[in-house]
Amino acid sequence: MAFKKLHVVIKEALEFQEITTPTPFQKASIPVIKSGANIFCTGPKNSGKTTTLILTTLHKLKCEAAGSAPRAIVLVKDNESALELYKSFLKYTKHTTSLRVYLGDEKLHVDLLKSEIFEGIDILISTPKMVNKLLLLEGVNTTQVKILSIDDADFLVQKSSSTDLISITQSIHKCQFVIYSEKMHPTLKRFESYFMPHYKTVAI
Repeated sequence: MAFKKLHVVIKEALEFQEITTPTPFQKASIPVIKSGANIFCTGPKNSGKTTTLILTTLHKLKCEAAGSAPRAIVLVKDNESALELYKSFLKYTKHTTSLRVYLGDEKLHVDLLKSEIFEGIDILISTPKMVNKLLLLEGVNTTQVKILSIDDADFLVQKSSSTDLISITQSIHKCQFVIYSEKMHPTLKRFESYFMPHYKTVAI
């Protein structure tokens, strides 16, 4: 069972939400992600990719706040997706962990984001465009990032988003990269030469 070896706090959160059985995608992907490898995870819509992203991120951070710089970054295609994922994370973290989940809202002024991030966060959720902007303005410290995940990464076929992503990864070292998508696009495969060396693939 993919859920059995997750942090006890995560298992309690799953029970509260009456999620008892992992999907085939979760059975296949969670153990591989926990191994620490760079991974391309592909599966159809509603196969459990986003929940897998949340669970493995929380497990990686041991469900505890630490330091002030983000230890996990989650990238999504647009601001609406960022808000939706932020709310999904809170279902697992708000009442059961000390983790500080932060939404890098594109509608807010970047100086406000910088000041709030400086106060201390664990998980940063935003778009590649906003995270790259924060990096260029020295508004986020990436030295502590342990895992960078991309939800529904099919949007990266757009050149601007791919360029921002590559720029972000150049500032991150010793980090696990996990890319979730419905299909393995040639554009995604090209990331191997930039930041996905020795990657593994999970496909359902």
